[in-house]
Amino acid sequence: MKYNTILFQIENNISIITFNRPKALNALNSELLSEFSAALDEIQKNQEIRVLILTGAGDKSFVAGADITELACCLSSIQARHFASLGHLVMNKLQELPIPVIAAVNGFALGGGSEVALACDFIYASENAKFGLPEITLGIIPGFGGTQRLARQIGKNMAKEMIFTGKMISASEAHQIGMVNKILPPASLMEEVIKTAGMIASKGRVSLRAAKQAVNSGMDVDLATGCKLEIDAFSICMAGEDAREGTTAFLEKRKPEFKGQLNEPISKRL
Repeated sequence: MKYNTILFQIENNISIITFNRPKALNALNSELLSEFSAALDEIQKNQEIRVLILTGAGDKSFVAGADITELACCLSSIQARHFASLGHLVMNKLQELPIPVIAAVNGFALGGGSEVALACDFIYASENAKFGLPEITLGIIPGFGGTQRLARQIGKNMAKEMIFTGKMISASEAHQIGMVNKILPPASLMEEVIKTAGMIASKGRVSLRAAKQAVNSGMDVDLATGCKLEIDAFSICMAGEDAREGTTAFLEKRKPEFKGQLNEPISKRL
């Protein structure tokens, strides 16, 4: 499929999606959201892809937010619901992708940009990155999951402060409050992200999916239920060919070659 607003590439079992509207600081409009959703569908179907990296074109912005030109005309309540629902559909699809997703935040990640990054599994940021949910300054609130994912990531009170004030925070502060995993010089951001992605991509697709779903599903239940989810996911992994390959390779003192596939989400089998 040909894309107009994103760049989509695959190399060494790693896919990189680059938001590509640099003149608009990669702001999210309906076309970009639709193309991003279609690219996620492609990745879902491709058994060779083990890790996805998201980043922004240029050196100023990851995603500067939703495209205000689409909002400035004052959407009706029905139109606004449709726009927010499209955003939630894409963010949920991103979060539920069965492979690990890394956000390489190379500049502004404001509004929808922070919401995209929060739907990833973790964030690496350049030293010049900026985060924030400034929707309150426009008389609205975050509409793509920001009120929910930010609170779960950094805690309710810290999230309320950011959302109520609309303030922008530095990469350093985002790291301090647990929003960002690692801060890097702009020139070495993608190199380090690809290095980490390569380390992850060398692991089995089945176990990566099981680990991701166990963590994500366990966050919304009590500890005892979460531990039961882990037991079920562990048992499913152990019954697969990757577990046999991994344990055999360990005993034979060689690197494993994981080839296992899973054609249905582990959550449906728990």
